[in-house]
Amino acid sequence: MNILRHVDLTRVFFIDIETVPGHASHAELPAAHQSLWQKFCDKRHARELAEGQSHEALFANGGLYAEFGKVVCISVGYFRLLPDETLEFRTKSFADEDECAVLSGFASFLQRYAPYGPSRYAKLETARPDGYFLCAHNGREFDYGYLGRRMLICGQGIPPMLDVAGHKPWDLHHLLDTMDLWKFGDNKGHITLALLAGVFGIPSPKDDIDGADVGHTYWVKKDLARIVSYCEKDIIATARVYLHYTGQQELWEDITLTPTPWRAAPAMRVLA
Repeated sequence: MNILRHVDLTRVFFIDIETVPGHASHAELPAAHQSLWQKFCDKRHARELAEGQSHEALFANGGLYAEFGKVVCISVGYFRLLPDETLEFRTKSFADEDECAVLSGFASFLQRYAPYGPSRYAKLETARPDGYFLCAHNGREFDYGYLGRRMLICGQGIPPMLDVAGHKPWDLHHLLDTMDLWKFGDNKGHITLALLAGVFGIPSPKDDIDGADVGHTYWVKKDLARIVSYCEKDIIATARVYLHYTGQQELWEDITLTPTPWRAAPAMRVLA
Protein backbone atom coordinates (compact mmCIF):
# COMPACT_ATOMS: atom_id res chain seq x y z
CA MET A 1 0.00 0.00 0.00
CA ASN A 2 1.48 3.28 -1.12
CA ILE A 3 -0.17 5.14 1.75
CA LEU A 4 2.14 3.31 4.19
CA ARG A 5 5.37 4.02 2.30
CA HIS A 6 6.50 6.63 4.84
CA VAL A 7 5.84 4.46 7.92
CA ASP A 8 8.89 3.10 9.75
CA LEU A 9 7.90 -0.40 10.91
CA THR A 10 9.83 0.02 14.17
CA ARG A 11 7.79 3.14 15.04
CA VAL A 12 4.40 1.43 15.04
CA PHE A 13 2.68 0.29 18.23
CA PHE A 14 0.06 -2.37 17.52
CA ILE A 15 -2.65 -2.28 20.17
CA ASP A 16 -5.84 -4.05 21.13
CA ILE A 17 -8.17 -3.58 24.07
CA GLU A 18 -10.60 -5.92 25.80
CA THR A 19 -13.67 -4.40 27.39
CA VAL A 20 -16.48 -5.77 29.56
CA PRO A 21 -19.68 -4.37 31.08
CA GLY A 22 -18.78 -2.17 34.04
CA HIS A 23 -20.79 -4.39 36.40
CA ALA A 24 -21.37 -8.12 36.50
CA SER A 25 -25.08 -7.70 35.75
CA HIS A 26 -27.74 -5.07 35.18
CA ALA A 27 -28.98 -5.65 38.74
CA GLU A 28 -25.63 -4.43 40.11
CA LEU A 29 -25.82 -1.10 38.30
CA PRO A 30 -26.46 1.86 40.61
CA ALA A 31 -30.10 2.95 40.39
CA ALA A 32 -29.20 6.20 38.61
CA HIS A 33 -27.23 4.27 35.99
CA GLN A 34 -30.08 1.82 35.46
CA SER A 35 -32.32 4.64 34.31
CA LEU A 36 -29.53 6.00 32.11
CA TRP A 37 -29.03 2.55 30.57
CA GLN A 38 -32.77 2.28 29.90
CA LYS A 39 -32.83 5.61 28.06
CA PHE A 40 -29.66 4.68 26.17
CA CYS A 41 -31.14 1.33 25.11
CA ASP A 42 -34.41 2.91 24.05
CA LYS A 43 -32.49 4.80 21.38
CA ARG A 44 -29.55 2.51 20.59
CA HIS A 45 -31.32 -0.85 20.77
CA ALA A 46 -34.88 0.03 19.78
CA ARG A 47 -35.07 -2.87 17.31
CA GLU A 48 -33.88 -5.46 19.84
CA LEU A 49 -36.37 -4.16 22.41
CA ALA A 50 -39.16 -4.34 19.83
CA GLU A 51 -38.18 -7.96 19.20
CA GLY A 52 -38.71 -8.78 22.86
CA GLN A 53 -35.27 -8.44 24.43
CA SER A 54 -35.13 -6.70 27.80
CA HIS A 55 -32.98 -3.83 29.01
CA GLU A 56 -31.51 -6.23 31.58
CA ALA A 57 -30.48 -8.81 28.97
CA LEU A 58 -29.04 -6.17 26.67
CA PHE A 59 -26.65 -5.06 29.41
CA ALA A 60 -24.49 -8.02 28.38
CA ASN A 61 -23.46 -5.69 25.52
CA GLY A 62 -22.53 -2.88 27.91
CA GLY A 63 -18.83 -3.42 27.33
CA LEU A 64 -19.22 -2.03 23.81
CA TYR A 65 -19.92 1.43 25.18
CA ALA A 66 -17.41 3.52 27.10
CA GLU A 67 -20.21 5.04 29.19
CA PHE A 68 -21.20 1.65 30.63
CA GLY A 69 -18.16 -0.59 30.15
CA LYS A 70 -14.60 -0.76 31.35
CA VAL A 71 -11.19 -1.73 29.97
CA VAL A 72 -9.71 -4.86 31.54
CA CYS A 73 -6.75 -5.42 29.21
CA ILE A 74 -4.63 -3.40 26.79
CA SER A 75 -2.00 -5.28 24.79
CA VAL A 76 0.80 -3.58 22.87
CA GLY A 77 3.20 -5.06 20.34
CA TYR A 78 6.08 -3.52 18.43
CA PHE A 79 8.94 -4.52 16.14
CA ARG A 80 12.53 -4.00 17.23
CA LEU A 81 15.71 -4.45 15.21
CA LEU A 82 18.13 -6.87 16.89
CA PRO A 83 21.95 -6.64 16.71
CA ASP A 84 22.01 -9.45 14.11
CA GLU A 85 19.69 -7.30 11.95
CA THR A 86 16.72 -9.63 12.41
CA LEU A 87 13.46 -8.39 13.86
CA GLU A 88 11.92 -9.05 17.22
CA PHE A 89 8.24 -8.54 17.98
CA ARG A 90 7.73 -7.66 21.64
CA THR A 91 4.36 -7.88 23.37
CA LYS A 92 3.31 -6.28 26.64
CA SER A 93 -0.07 -6.27 28.36
CA PHE A 94 -1.64 -4.01 30.96
CA ALA A 95 -4.39 -5.91 32.74
CA ASP A 96 -6.02 -5.61 36.13
CA GLU A 97 -9.40 -5.67 37.82
CA ASP A 98 -8.76 -1.99 38.61
CA GLU A 99 -9.44 -0.29 35.29
CA CYS A 100 -7.74 2.95 36.32
CA ALA A 101 -4.53 1.00 37.00
CA VAL A 102 -4.74 -0.50 33.50
CA LEU A 103 -5.23 2.91 31.88
CA SER A 104 -2.56 4.57 34.02
CA GLY A 105 0.03 1.94 33.14
CA PHE A 106 -0.71 2.18 29.44
CA ALA A 107 -0.77 6.00 29.50
CA SER A 108 2.61 6.09 31.26
CA PHE A 109 4.04 3.77 28.60
CA LEU A 110 2.61 5.86 25.74
CA GLN A 111 3.42 9.25 27.28
CA ARG A 112 7.05 8.97 26.14
CA TYR A 113 6.15 8.92 22.45
CA ALA A 114 5.06 11.83 20.29
CA PRO A 115 2.60 11.11 17.48
CA TYR A 116 3.78 11.18 13.88
CA GLY A 117 2.96 14.26 11.85
CA PRO A 118 4.26 14.88 8.31
CA SER A 119 5.64 18.36 8.99
CA ARG A 120 5.95 21.08 11.61
CA TYR A 121 2.67 22.43 10.25
CA ALA A 122 0.73 19.31 11.32
CA LYS A 123 -2.73 20.09 12.67
CA LEU A 124 -2.13 18.01 15.82
CA GLU A 125 0.05 20.25 17.97
CA THR A 126 2.09 17.42 19.50
CA ALA A 127 2.86 15.70 16.19
CA ARG A 128 6.43 15.43 14.91
CA PRO A 129 7.96 14.07 11.69
CA ASP A 130 10.00 11.61 13.79
CA GLY A 131 6.96 10.56 15.82
CA TYR A 132 5.26 7.21 16.29
CA PHE A 133 2.11 5.45 15.09
CA LEU A 134 -0.67 3.43 16.68
CA CYS A 135 -2.27 0.59 14.71
CA ALA A 136 -5.39 -1.35 15.69
CA HIS A 137 -8.08 -3.28 13.88
CA ASN A 138 -11.15 -1.01 13.87
CA GLY A 139 -9.16 1.33 16.09
CA ARG A 140 -10.60 4.52 14.62
CA GLU A 141 -14.17 3.43 15.37
CA PHE A 142 -13.55 1.69 18.68
CA ASP A 143 -10.20 1.35 20.50
CA TYR A 144 -8.82 4.90 20.27
CA GLY A 145 -12.02 6.69 21.26
CA TYR A 146 -12.91 4.16 23.96
CA LEU A 147 -9.51 4.61 25.61
CA GLY A 148 -9.77 8.40 25.54
CA ARG A 149 -13.25 8.37 27.07
CA ARG A 150 -12.37 5.92 29.82
CA MET A 151 -9.23 7.90 30.66
CA LEU A 152 -11.42 10.97 31.16
CA ILE A 153 -13.80 8.99 33.38
CA CYS A 154 -10.86 7.71 35.46
CA GLY A 155 -9.39 11.20 35.75
CA GLN A 156 -6.33 9.97 33.88
CA GLY A 157 -4.23 12.36 31.79
CA ILE A 158 -4.45 11.48 28.10
CA PRO A 159 -1.10 10.85 26.37
CA PRO A 160 -0.41 12.87 23.19
CA MET A 161 -0.96 9.84 20.91
CA LEU A 162 -4.61 9.63 22.05
CA ASP A 163 -5.34 13.28 22.83
CA VAL A 164 -7.02 13.86 19.47
CA ALA A 165 -10.49 15.18 20.39
CA GLY A 166 -11.65 17.95 18.07
CA HIS A 167 -9.31 17.07 15.22
CA LYS A 168 -10.43 15.87 11.78
CA PRO A 169 -9.78 12.17 11.11
CA TRP A 170 -7.68 13.00 8.04
CA ASP A 171 -5.34 15.14 10.16
CA LEU A 172 -4.49 12.23 12.48
CA HIS A 173 -1.77 10.63 10.39
CA HIS A 174 -0.46 8.56 13.28
CA LEU A 175 -3.68 6.58 13.84
CA LEU A 176 -3.54 3.54 11.58
CA ASP A 177 -6.39 1.06 11.27
CA THR A 178 -6.17 -2.29 9.48
CA MET A 179 -9.95 -2.33 8.93
CA ASP A 180 -10.02 1.20 7.56
CA LEU A 181 -7.16 0.41 5.18
CA TRP A 182 -8.97 -2.72 3.97
CA LYS A 183 -12.02 -0.68 2.93
CA PHE A 184 -10.25 1.13 0.05
CA GLY A 185 -12.82 3.91 0.44
CA ASP A 186 -15.78 1.50 0.62
CA ASN A 187 -17.82 2.37 3.70
CA LYS A 188 -19.40 -1.10 3.61
CA GLY A 189 -16.03 -2.85 3.78
CA HIS A 190 -16.19 -3.92 7.42
CA ILE A 191 -14.31 -7.13 8.13
CA THR A 192 -13.45 -9.01 11.29
CA LEU A 193 -9.84 -9.54 12.24
CA ALA A 194 -10.38 -13.32 12.15
CA LEU A 195 -11.64 -13.17 8.55
CA LEU A 196 -8.89 -10.79 7.47
CA ALA A 197 -6.27 -13.05 9.03
CA GLY A 198 -7.87 -16.03 7.31
CA VAL A 199 -7.72 -14.53 3.81
CA PHE A 200 -3.99 -13.91 4.32
CA GLY A 201 -3.38 -17.41 5.67
CA ILE A 202 -2.60 -16.17 9.19
CA PRO A 203 -3.64 -18.40 12.12
CA SER A 204 -6.88 -17.20 13.67
CA PRO A 205 -6.50 -15.23 16.91
CA LYS A 206 -9.94 -16.56 17.91
CA ASP A 207 -8.84 -20.14 18.54
CA ASP A 208 -9.96 -20.05 22.18
CA ILE A 209 -12.44 -17.28 22.95
CA ASP A 210 -13.68 -14.34 20.93
CA GLY A 211 -15.00 -10.89 21.75
CA ALA A 212 -18.46 -12.13 22.69
CA ASP A 213 -16.94 -14.37 25.39
CA VAL A 214 -14.79 -11.76 27.15
CA GLY A 215 -17.47 -10.48 29.54
CA HIS A 216 -18.38 -14.01 30.65
CA THR A 217 -14.71 -14.97 30.96
CA TYR A 218 -14.10 -11.94 33.16
CA TRP A 219 -17.20 -11.77 35.37
CA VAL A 220 -18.14 -15.47 35.62
CA LYS A 221 -14.96 -17.44 34.94
CA LYS A 222 -12.79 -14.74 36.56
CA ASP A 223 -9.98 -15.70 34.19
CA LEU A 224 -8.14 -12.49 33.35
CA ALA A 225 -5.05 -14.42 32.23
CA ARG A 226 -7.11 -16.04 29.47
CA ILE A 227 -8.26 -12.61 28.31
CA VAL A 228 -4.66 -11.36 28.23
CA SER A 229 -3.64 -14.33 26.08
CA TYR A 230 -6.54 -13.66 23.70
CA CYS A 231 -5.71 -9.95 23.48
CA GLU A 232 -2.05 -10.65 22.67
CA LYS A 233 -3.07 -13.03 19.89
CA ASP A 234 -5.06 -10.17 18.38
CA ILE A 235 -2.09 -7.80 18.25
CA ILE A 236 0.09 -10.51 16.70
CA ALA A 237 -2.55 -11.10 14.02
CA THR A 238 -2.90 -7.34 13.44
CA ALA A 239 0.86 -6.96 13.03
CA ARG A 240 0.96 -9.83 10.55
CA VAL A 241 -1.91 -8.32 8.54
CA TYR A 242 0.01 -5.05 8.50
CA LEU A 243 3.06 -6.83 7.07
CA HIS A 244 0.86 -8.11 4.25
CA TYR A 245 -0.33 -4.56 3.57
CA THR A 246 3.28 -3.42 3.17
CA GLY A 247 4.40 -6.44 1.15
CA GLN A 248 6.73 -7.62 3.92
CA GLN A 249 4.86 -10.75 5.04
CA GLU A 250 7.91 -12.97 4.47
CA LEU A 251 9.68 -11.20 7.36
CA TRP A 252 7.50 -13.02 9.89
CA GLU A 253 9.20 -16.37 9.30
CA ASP A 254 12.39 -15.12 10.98
CA ILE A 255 10.88 -12.88 13.64
CA THR A 256 11.50 -13.64 17.31
CA LEU A 257 8.38 -13.24 19.42
CA THR A 258 9.22 -11.99 22.91
CA PRO A 259 6.38 -11.57 25.43
CA THR A 260 6.91 -9.29 28.39
CA PRO A 261 5.38 -11.50 31.07
CA TRP A 262 2.12 -10.47 32.61
CA ARG A 263 2.39 -13.95 33.90
CA ALA A 264 5.66 -15.89 33.42
CA ALA A 265 6.14 -16.53 29.70
CA PRO A 266 9.32 -17.66 27.90
CA ALA A 267 10.68 -16.11 24.73
CA MET A 268 9.95 -18.27 21.71
CA ARG A 269 10.80 -18.56 18.04
CA VAL A 270 7.97 -18.05 15.58
CA LEU A 271 7.75 -20.97 13.19
CA ALA A 272 4.62 -20.13 11.24
